Amino acid sequence: MPLYGFHCADCDSEVELLVGLSERPRCPACDSRKLTRLVSRPAPPGKSGALAKSARARAAREGHLSNFSRAERRR
Repeated sequence: MPLYGFHCADCDSEVELLVGLSERPRCPACDSRKLTRLVSRPAPPGKSGALAKSARARAAREGHLSNFSRAERRR
């Protein structure tokens, strides 16, 4: 099921919900069915290599080894 953003007309709240295409969700705050699906921005192409390298460097500085494979962990 995809994650969609909704705006509730009754209580003026915005929520993200996992819903199927044919489902009519209810507002978790006020239980209303007056939800309008919000338009999402597309995600820009990521630089996953740079992000992974940055995350690994930060984890190494902090002493966490959870994002390294067994071969990459220092013994």
